[in-house]
Amino acid sequence: MHARAVAVTATALLGAVALVPPVHDARAGIGPRPEVIAHRGASAQAPENTLAAVDAAAGLGARWVENDVQRTKDGELVVIHDDSLSRTTDVEEVFPGRAPWKVKDFTAAEIARLDAGSWFGSAYAGARVPTLKEYVRRVERHHQKLLLEIKNPQLYPGIEQQTLKVLGNEGWLDRQHLTGRLIVQSFSADTLRTVHDLKPAVTTGLLGKPSATALPGYARFADLINPSYASLSRDYVSAVHAVTGPHGRPLEVFVWTVDHASVARTVAGYGVDGIITNRPDVVRRALVRP
Repeated sequence: MHARAVAVTATALLGAVALVPPVHDARAGIGPRPEVIAHRGASAQAPENTLAAVDAAAGLGARWVENDVQRTKDGELVVIHDDSLSRTTDVEEVFPGRAPWKVKDFTAAEIARLDAGSWFGSAYAGARVPTLKEYVRRVERHHQKLLLEIKNPQLYPGIEQQTLKVLGNEGWLDRQHLTGRLIVQSFSADTLRTVHDLKPAVTTGLLGKPSATALPGYARFADLINPSYASLSRDYVSAVHAVTGPHGRPLEVFVWTVDHASVARTVAGYGVDGIITNRPDVVRRALVRP
């Protein structure tokens, strides 16, 4: 998923409040209205995939946050969307001779030196690329839920097992988290199959839109099908819901990336279970029922 972050002032952030009371859910994605998932944190409010974006999402009342996980040269899992550091950090200034500035070519200590906030706005100067450990601890502090994307797994052999190890060490593989607070997603079916084989209790989501006829095959290891909103239809959502997933429940749909109220209302009308957005405040407001 890729969306352009839009900066706002620190004053607007500090004035943000929850717009809708939390809805009860018995497990991930279930409720009287779609879940609202803050894409890379509240990435229209703060620099994406930073701890500040998690805090901003909490300030807006978002119960779910989404992130992207990749791996450093020395094996640390870090939270960043691109496989290059250049778009969202000052890596080109700090390490000018290291093009093309790939995450996998830098150590965790080197990445920790980078400013991951100034590109978004001066109020966030000095924000860092968080490790996965730091990120889940911040999510836990806010009692939020996590939609974790394993990014570019072909670049990082074994990242599935390593991700599960970090989650386990941080207490995210206990019953409470597994039954309603954690989803692991990827564009790679092989990655989701591996996660399911290693830890069958983990809820998993396949990014993309496989054909309706292919859904039963994916349902052996994926609990959700998560397409782009531009590709979605009511019939497709119904087709997904008609298939039973690996945990004996109907497959669900989390759609991305929806930042406009009219689109949020449209996909909600299709019956989606979750809406991934850079603007959780806008989507939450759009979903308020009279």
